[in-house]
Amino acid sequence: MDIENAIELTEYLRSTDRIGANERISAHVLCGGVSNRTVLVQRFDGTQWVIKQALEKLRVQVDWFSSPKRIEREALGMRWLAKLVPDSVARFVFEDPHNHLLAMEAVPQPFSTWKQVLLDGQIERELVQQFGWLLGTIHRRSAELADEIRTLFDDRQFFESLRLEPYYEYTSRVEPRSESFYQELIECTRRTRLTLVHGDYSPKNILVHQQRLILIDHEVIHFGDPAFDLGFSMAHLLSKAHSLAHCRTQLCASTIDFWLEYLHAVGSALWIDNLEDRAVRHSLACLLARARGRSPLEYLDLQARDRQASFALELIRNVPNSLAELVSRWQALCDK
Repeated sequence: MDIENAIELTEYLRSTDRIGANERISAHVLCGGVSNRTVLVQRFDGTQWVIKQALEKLRVQVDWFSSPKRIEREALGMRWLAKLVPDSVARFVFEDPHNHLLAMEAVPQPFSTWKQVLLDGQIERELVQQFGWLLGTIHRRSAELADEIRTLFDDRQFFESLRLEPYYEYTSRVEPRSESFYQELIECTRRTRLTLVHGDYSPKNILVHQQRLILIDHEVIHFGDPAFDLGFSMAHLLSKAHSLAHCRTQLCASTIDFWLEYLHAVGSALWIDNLEDRAVRHSLACLLARARGRSPLEYLDLQARDRQASFALELIRNVPNSLAELVSRWQALCDK
């Protein structure tokens, strides 16, 4: 069953008693993601759902596969995140493991995708700080509940197929000069299990509604190293700083604001020991991967990807000692 086919989707919802036997719906395909079909369903009573269906072969230029059973992990993640950070995730409605789909309540209009807001040069410190607070709260609260959460999210097969292989292992093969750096980081990541890790924490997966951030897309969620989330998100901010020269200083400053608010949300937890060093390394790994990996950033043209790869490789050869140093050196390279 293909949810992008409106007739098939309507019949499916009727046959599973999700809607009335004679009820009509309005269905609109949503674009932007590479790993799922996503459709906005509008019912005539005003109810709106977003229905996602996981794909086995992702929609990218190179071959990239991942089991569609990851939709079950996303559904589990949605339910737990609703406990950890109430009102910061869309409300779960139903799941269907057989058809590899789930439904959630649509975020009410008007809303914006934070990625596009940033690309438009609108950098609001309040939203950046929320971004740091939200991630820090997820990590802190999940660490506090580790005895209950660890087993539920212990399987990391989707993190392997959607992050470590396409981002780190693939990039290390394309850029042999980075191979030892990536292999050490991969080994460290696999053995570090401290908190719930979203795995896709980026502006692309943040909706802004009434000045509040709503986190979406949780299919890579697992129990692992929180430094991955930090590096993944910081790489997005720094990649935009590279791309947008007119607001580069603001975006670099925002990366530091994000980190400081994250630390404030986390507090004095023991597991943050050595976190900053790992976060620096994950930031560099993701900066290079978004230029050379299976899923390069679409807003960087080929020349910009080459520049970003050269910047990241230069910093990998002499890894910064802190996130502040990373940001400072990154900005200096971009300003050349």
